[in-house]
Amino acid sequence: MTIQGKVVSAPDDLLSVIADYVCDFTPKGEAARDAARLCLFDALGCALEARDYPACVRLLGPDVPGTIVPDGVPVPGTAYRLDPVAAAFNIGALIRWLDYNDTWLAAEWGHPSDNLGGILSVADFLSRRAARLGEQGLCVDEVLTAMIKAYEIQGVIALENSFNQVGLDHVVLVKVATAAVVTAMMGGRRREVAAALSQAWVDGQPLRVYRHAPDTGPRKSWAAGDATSRGVRLAMLTRRGEPGYPGALTTPGWGFQDVSFGGRPLVLGRTLGSWVIENVLFKVAFPAEFHAQTAVDCALDLHAEVAGRLDDIERVEITTQQSALRIIDKQGPLRNPADRDHCLQYMVAAGLIFGELTAAHYEDTVATDPRIDRLRAKMRCVEEPRYSREYLDPQKRSIANALQVFFRDGSRTRRVEVEYPLGHPRRRSEALPLLREKFATRVGRRYERTRTSEILAICGDPERLDRLPVATFMDLFAI
Repeated sequence: MTIQGKVVSAPDDLLSVIADYVCDFTPKGEAARDAARLCLFDALGCALEARDYPACVRLLGPDVPGTIVPDGVPVPGTAYRLDPVAAAFNIGALIRWLDYNDTWLAAEWGHPSDNLGGILSVADFLSRRAARLGEQGLCVDEVLTAMIKAYEIQGVIALENSFNQVGLDHVVLVKVATAAVVTAMMGGRRREVAAALSQAWVDGQPLRVYRHAPDTGPRKSWAAGDATSRGVRLAMLTRRGEPGYPGALTTPGWGFQDVSFGGRPLVLGRTLGSWVIENVLFKVAFPAEFHAQTAVDCALDLHAEVAGRLDDIERVEITTQQSALRIIDKQGPLRNPADRDHCLQYMVAAGLIFGELTAAHYEDTVATDPRIDRLRAKMRCVEEPRYSREYLDPQKRSIANALQVFFRDGSRTRRVEVEYPLGHPRRRSEALPLLREKFATRVGRRYERTRTSEILAICGDPERLDRLPVATFMDLFAI
């Protein structure tokens, strides 16, 4: 490879494989596109609901108050129009804030729709620039293609590479996937995509400290927005001619693998295609960290048997998978909503007590209810090895939990077990009408009736939607 007149080594294999995929792959069939549309609507619905939470709203807007960007990217649910980097942060933070967007579970965990912050921002920016020049801009169909590729990059790397085991946060994969696909969206070729990817790996990667006690905090809700916006920034620098670092992963002593990954090689668990978006997990009924989804299902099932006997409970046994024990098994004080929505015991307690779980249940007004901590103190979490095995089994990928409540008089509830949550591919047909309702409800809460009807009509017509210019689509969600 020659860069600025100098001969350099070929990019690391992983960089080349991803660059080839981004530049050459064309999704076949309708399954991936149908899933991408569903993911797009679900993510935007999550973003609209996050507008009700002041801790999120205070992060929105331009970095410098009062900054005006001509033809800026509209941030859904707001009046802001921002540059693509700032817009990517805003949109990414909104989508991720309530922990209600789609999820991917493997050796590493994550939320592939986090990449939409960067994808939508760049697509809108390119669409408006083309319109100014009298050219054909991007359509929503191209957003769907970029989504399919970003989901695949993030999800396939996550299959066999555990970043959490070395203390790094999964949003490194959001930055990597966003950088790759938006570089190509901007017209970058293989060399530039590989260069942008290398820049993403060279970056210092975020620690998971903000997701774990005693330091759990709201950064976990905007970290993905930060990552996808950084991916946009690196892509823009690359398109201006900034060279990459071909050995970013493998250079002995200095590359990512030696410095940040314990000397282990990064591997791809399967050939890149459209598998991830077709098998992504949706959060349908309530905003709960995904390893706890089936546990909350169990709690809601037992609510009627338990709610009137809370003072009589001796203990609560939660049987779960190893991954849940690793990240959401929490004892002691919970300091904020970010702490509570990643506590298995808190989510189960809320389900048993209230018979529902919404984002509002993580707020201080509910968390001060003394029944919650009293019930948490009586809970015991244990691993079921079968659950842990089948969680990683590519043929099953279950996320199982079981729950049973024991009373002081020796009686007990049924032992309720749920292996596959509602948003799992095995229950997709059951979830579809509820996912559409989830989106329609959140659109209806944010916009007046005429706008709501227009949005739902367009989103319900795939052919019309796919042909729609991105700028027109994004304007539908502006205030």
